[in-house]
Amino acid sequence: LSLYSSPARETKYVENPKTELEEGVSRLRHVMEPYTAWCQLGLWFVFSDLELTGSSKVKADSSLCSGFFSEGYEFLQKPPAGFYPRLGVISFAGIIGLFLARGSKIKKLVYPAALMGMATSMYYPQQAVAIAKVAGTQLYDWSLQGYIAVEALWKDT
Repeated sequence: LSLYSSPARETKYVENPKTELEEGVSRLRHVMEPYTAWCQLGLWFVFSDLELTGSSKVKADSSLCSGFFSEGYEFLQKPPAGFYPRLGVISFAGIIGLFLARGSKIKKLVYPAALMGMATSMYYPQQAVAIAKVAGTQLYDWSLQGYIAVEALWKDT
């Protein structure tokens, strides 16, 4: 027997079977493909129609995606007074939340979102109150639906 050569082995490639989750994601991607292609086409129109004149504005397009992005582009060109400092404070609150959330993955989701929400509510109190009212109503509706479902299950047994 040689020390440096090994006998040739016959190997077969066996592909792992797809799980239900992989199949579901594959079906979802297949169903959503026309819509994502439509939005990507709209983005292509937005960025291909840039004027190279003095103001370099984005031309308006009839597609939904390009209208959304052109509004965002115009907003960032002429932001309201104090927008960027507020954005910095809110972003910094999110980063602090990430540092405080060492450990579990749930903390890494909850802490930054909570701190960013608090920082945002300091700058935009009227919108925070409106969102809190809607969220409270939704939470009440969901809890009532859960109570009805549990009550129906309890009566069935």
